[in-house]
Amino acid sequence: MKILIICSKKFYSKIEEIKYKLEKAGHIIYLPNCYDDPSTEEKMKSLGKKEHQLFKAKMFKQSENTIKEMDAVLVLNFNKEKNGIIYENYIGGATFLEMYDAFKNNKKIFLYNDIPEGMLFDEIEGFAPIIINGNLNNVK
Repeated sequence: MKILIICSKKFYSKIEEIKYKLEKAGHIIYLPNCYDDPSTEEKMKSLGKKEHQLFKAKMFKQSENTIKEMDAVLVLNFNKEKNGIIYENYIGGATFLEMYDAFKNNKKIFLYNDIPEGMLFDEIEGFAPIIINGNLNNVK
């Protein structure tokens, strides 16, 4: 399968090992926007509000187009700590939108961990994700 990995930038350090295991299982793996330079968004923010807005719009369109070419997305949703608060199985706004694009385009959606509790629980559940509970052998 052709699979796009999607997740928060906070989880980019976990991608390489997961990518390796999936490729070893015969999958073709595509990486998130700006994976090769995670500081890109901060650079765009420093250029001003308009430049940042244009960058975000470009990234949304790029993800949408990439997802159309995939068989599936794999959402890496680990615990994220911010300002002393732990968000279990975190899925951020951009990742949620990518999940929606996958849903709209009838792509398989794999969740690495359970659906996070919160205001988007019902919407994510409505995407009918396949929860693999960290077992990459369930990506098929």
